[in-house]
Amino acid sequence: MIKQLRVTVDGKVYAVTVEMLDEGMDYGLPPPPARAQPRLARVTVAAPAPAKPASPATTGAGDVRSPLAGRVVAIDVKPGLAVNEGQQVATLEAMKMNTYVYAPKPGHVTAVLVQPGDAVEEGAVLLTVA
Repeated sequence: MIKQLRVTVDGKVYAVTVEMLDEGMDYGLPPPPARAQPRLARVTVAAPAPAKPASPATTGAGDVRSPLAGRVVAIDVKPGLAVNEGQQVATLEAMKMNTYVYAPKPGHVTAVLVQPGDAVEEGAVLLTVA
């Protein structure tokens, strides 16, 4: 018998498909020795649904977004500073590895929205370049 379950882990909802292999087992009494087998189940966990991308109306052309969920280690620019395309503007840390974030286009930094130590989600706007 296959059952569909919804499981929440750390605030994230997962759709889980469970195949019950010992559906007929009597749970009120200990099983007789002939049926003394461990309870088996096959579990398939589906990945959480991907977040919907921001609509173009709410996405700024110069937004520099976080490529992953993690913690901000360093912001290498300040508002008003000129940056070149590909210039490193921030460093993030996730799973004990640093990820460098680069300016998507040349321009001036108009706003820095995070500071070192902040936790950020994937896709969060770190700063803007205009």
